[in-house]
Amino acid sequence: MLMRLRDIHKSFAGAEGPVPVLRGVDLELAAGETLALTGESGSGKSTLLHLVGGLDRPDSGRIEVAGTEVTALDDSGRAKLRRGTVGVVFQQFNLIPSLNVGDNIAFQARLAGRHEPEQAQALAERLGLAAHLSKYPEQLSGGQQQRTAIARTLAARPDLVLADEPTGNLDEATAEEVLGAMLALVEETGAALMMVTHSEHHAARMARRLHLSGGQVA
Repeated sequence: MLMRLRDIHKSFAGAEGPVPVLRGVDLELAAGETLALTGESGSGKSTLLHLVGGLDRPDSGRIEVAGTEVTALDDSGRAKLRRGTVGVVFQQFNLIPSLNVGDNIAFQARLAGRHEPEQAQALAERLGLAAHLSKYPEQLSGGQQQRTAIARTLAARPDLVLADEPTGNLDEATAEEVLGAMLALVEETGAALMMVTHSEHHAARMARRLHLSGGQVA
């Protein structure tokens, strides 16, 4: 198994005390597998994804990714995990405004010491970005910005891709196109994909589905 979660609990501070968000979640994901995380707003989907990516810590439980216990890492260790082993695609594109498309795509791979210009060029071509490499994020459409964010993540060749509503800011036609490209590229690279989505249609395109309700697997 590429990823294992055991008895994950997470609460956040509320006006009247701790508010439980995740209540004992267990989950496994194999290398190359795709998984949709679904559930109502507040069910813990994004929180779970952020815990796996080391963007936050659980209150209790154990998270392992590619043989590394994420819950035992300090801040620098979790940052290193995100540079290479785990890639994250957010709903907000989070591109660097001062870098052009080509340099945004290469950014994470360079941090991980995995930058290969030919691979980056191939990703740009597959995602319809080859003609836009010298442009800056503000010159791109929303769909082009999200494609750039996906290319940036995949260029670092992560074992696990985490996607938090990656098409949530796109129109239906563009969202379908971007999701199709991401699924095809994930399959080609052999990465596993865990995606948070509210879309029944998008969830159906994944190999597995996990539905959260009240912080637990429904």
